[in-house]
Amino acid sequence: MSRSTVTQEELSIQVTKQEMAALQPSFSSAMAMKSLKFPKTALLPRFGGIARPQDVQDRSVNFTCSRPKAASVTDPEIVHEESSHALKVPFRRIHLTGDEKHFDTYDTSGPQNISPRIGLPKIRKEWIDRREKLGGPRYTQMYYAKQGIITEEMLYCATRENLSPEFVRSEVARGRAIIPSNKRHLELEPMIVGRNFLVKVNANIGNSAVVSSIEEEVHKLQWATMWGADTVMDLSTGRHIHETREWILRNSSVPIGTVPIYQALEKVNGIAENLSWEIFRDTLIEQAEQGVDYFTIHAGVLLRYIPLTAKRMTGIVSRGGSIHAKWCLTYHKENFAYEHWDEILDICNQYDVALSIGDGLRPGSIYDANDSAQFAELLTQGELTRRAWAKDVQVMNEGPGHIPMHKIPENMEKQLEWCNEAPFYTLGPLTTDIAPGYDHITSAIGAANIGALGTALLCYVTPKEHLGLPNRDDVKTGVISYKIAAHAADLAKGHPYAQAWDDALSKARFEFRWLDQFALSLDPVTAMSFHDETLPSEGAKVAHFCSMCGPKFCSMKITEDIRKYADEHGYGTVEEAVMQGMNAMMGSNMVKLEGRSIFQKAIQLANKCDKLDYNVD
Repeated sequence: MSRSTVTQEELSIQVTKQEMAALQPSFSSAMAMKSLKFPKTALLPRFGGIARPQDVQDRSVNFTCSRPKAASVTDPEIVHEESSHALKVPFRRIHLTGDEKHFDTYDTSGPQNISPRIGLPKIRKEWIDRREKLGGPRYTQMYYAKQGIITEEMLYCATRENLSPEFVRSEVARGRAIIPSNKRHLELEPMIVGRNFLVKVNANIGNSAVVSSIEEEVHKLQWATMWGADTVMDLSTGRHIHETREWILRNSSVPIGTVPIYQALEKVNGIAENLSWEIFRDTLIEQAEQGVDYFTIHAGVLLRYIPLTAKRMTGIVSRGGSIHAKWCLTYHKENFAYEHWDEILDICNQYDVALSIGDGLRPGSIYDANDSAQFAELLTQGELTRRAWAKDVQVMNEGPGHIPMHKIPENMEKQLEWCNEAPFYTLGPLTTDIAPGYDHITSAIGAANIGALGTALLCYVTPKEHLGLPNRDDVKTGVISYKIAAHAADLAKGHPYAQAWDDALSKARFEFRWLDQFALSLDPVTAMSFHDETLPSEGAKVAHFCSMCGPKFCSMKITEDIRKYADEHGYGTVEEAVMQGMNAMMGSNMVKLEGRSIFQKAIQLANKCDKLDYNVD
């Protein structure tokens, strides 16, 4: 496989003070040094200095500059009992100022300072070798889970989610969660997708026939995972599909998914009528051998469903769905993926490739939402899901699409019922069609809604949706938009650890710990740059105000003053301090009495609210 030459100048990256801000999202604490030269690397040009503990022991670094600080670290004592394998499970440790305890969050960034020519460490090699020596009819996580076996991957996921390994095993066994983990993808840091776990985000990358290169796609992969993508789909449709995928897999610590029909179509020069089951089957085996973790296969696009799209405003908008539909109509035959579903399952259960059953008939406009074609395919997805489980193949179901908010619940309800609670994986959905250039927003609204209802994996949408191939900035915007939606859904679902992050940032905000606010945010770079646009001095990062309200009108500063006043004058409660302050400022007895009466009513109402129990089991 040919790869472009990287010069020594490109490999040796000098991190300047100006570049430091751009490095902070991942943020080894080693970045606190003003000037730092790193070893040979062909990673993102401005991200060469991000390290994990095996490269830099963060606790020994002296911080010398005012920047948000965090490090990617691993849990030192996670041992798989059956194999005695020690697992290094990564998480991101955010260092806070003063006496505040550090805060740990989920980390998807993967090992850094690794040359793409070498690829990432093969952390799963010993795990896979051990299980293959044991033998068995199948090699899937579902197979082991049904046998009552907790694999290394299950323990790894349980540690990342702060849940018990037995709970992870039980969810995988019943099909309510999947761990996409092809046995050939040895570089993978396992993760879990399921409605009872953190909501995950997928980012799409891939070269097109018009624009993009292999190098750019590897950079997009690293960039997407740096900002929090939990899985990545390679949707390449141009030249060098196989080569691009090889680069991506060897440099990916997150699961990689594909749509195999794209490469199959390339093999027949883009002529859908020339496709055959044999070409498609060989493509599946080729990709499984490379290490692809999950396939999107549009096996639910049946011949009899295609006429249901005739009266749609936007017809069939799925690329894979339209390819299968064209083949079916050309030969008036049933979809070969549906006809050969059992053979597809036999391939998948030998490599542990999960199946993402595609929604080839998803609505591409608000007008077409929740129509008969969409739900007919969903019903077939349920049938295919149960057949896959019978052969111990992990499955998730893909969903829409373009759905107005009031129609979103019906999608979730039908998927849970018809597909027996298999994980739901949705593209948004977009909640309106009127905002080209802003569809990362229109879809994040729908994603937060459907995520709160139970969707497990959200496929991101970038600002370029419907307009063009996304670049690196678009990828970041899409990932951040969807991390917001996913976290909002986690809060709504009552995930036990979700609110701790919000509480940590809120506390830092109220205490005017600006650097901690930046470090705790999803995008520290943007947060700090927005603050520094109007208050760039170092002193502004300890000031008890920002440029929005200034020093005299900051509500949090005023509240802080009230509490200080109450403490100094021994009033005991904030309410008493406010009452005294109002009395001192009122100019007339009438105003004083009316003000006191109004405020007393407010206090009484607040006290009643405090006595209510909002906890829901």
